[in-house]
Amino acid sequence: MQIYLPIAEISVNIFLILGLGGGVGFLSGLFGVGGGFLITPLLIFYGIPPAVSVATAANQIVASSVSGVFAHWRRGNVDLKMGLVLLVGGIVGSTVGVWVFAWLRSLGQIDLVISLCYVIFLGIIGGMMLFEASRAIFRTRRKGGGIRRRKKHQHSYIHGLPFKMRFYRSGLYISALLPLVIGFFVGMLTALMGVGGGFVMVPAMIYLLGMPTGVVIGTSLFQIIFVTANVTFLQSIQTQTVDVALATLLLIGGVIGAQFGARFGSRLKAEHLRALLGLLVLSVCLKLLFDLVIEPSELYSIMPGNL
Repeated sequence: MQIYLPIAEISVNIFLILGLGGGVGFLSGLFGVGGGFLITPLLIFYGIPPAVSVATAANQIVASSVSGVFAHWRRGNVDLKMGLVLLVGGIVGSTVGVWVFAWLRSLGQIDLVISLCYVIFLGIIGGMMLFEASRAIFRTRRKGGGIRRRKKHQHSYIHGLPFKMRFYRSGLYISALLPLVIGFFVGMLTALMGVGGGFVMVPAMIYLLGMPTGVVIGTSLFQIIFVTANVTFLQSIQTQTVDVALATLLLIGGVIGAQFGARFGSRLKAEHLRALLGLLVLSVCLKLLFDLVIEPSELYSIMPGNL
């Protein structure tokens, strides 16, 4: 059964898109990630234009993050003050990112920039995850599960920055400049890559800000909701690249798939999950890199111009 996507300007199989959303939703529930960094490359592989893939993926992340925030809010795992500071940086960063996105699109370079960003970030993140998971598995086998915990947070020159604020829920007294910069950077990534940025923000909040792990995910999701909503709104106005029909199909499949993924994930060990996710991320990275370096079957193509 085919459906025409008015913004992407191609016809797609409804069940294939539902299956794609369900597969990413399953992985999201399995690994505890938003899935934005997976859904965008997969849409590109299927033939959806990269600009539409990025804007549509950001739209889908809003809905999935809302349900997550409610769950963490009920448990008291959201640092509202920290979330608002991150949000200020994220709104500015995402607004600048959409402007850069539109500028690159007008130059005809947005497809290349999106692919390069994914190759770089997925390669780094996937490699680090696989390395850390391999070390954890090796230690578990060698010491019978006795894994030593390293300090999650050490004081450095960063904590001597001005404009300090006290964040009671996280138990921190640090400069507001650091979360502002982190929020700005993640906002830029959201606009350019169509990701929530959790795979960058969560480690930064733990190791740079020194936040307790229990409040990191909920606070990150709180910020992601408004930043991705801002990106979706600006993309729909400035670049007209948000395909609602595509986002709806992906969302339906994602909601169903996430339920099965969460149940299956509870049966696997944490280090095994990290290793599997690292391999998956590196596989996507290599496929994007392969598409960048091989000679295309058609050296020239006609793309619709901006009206």
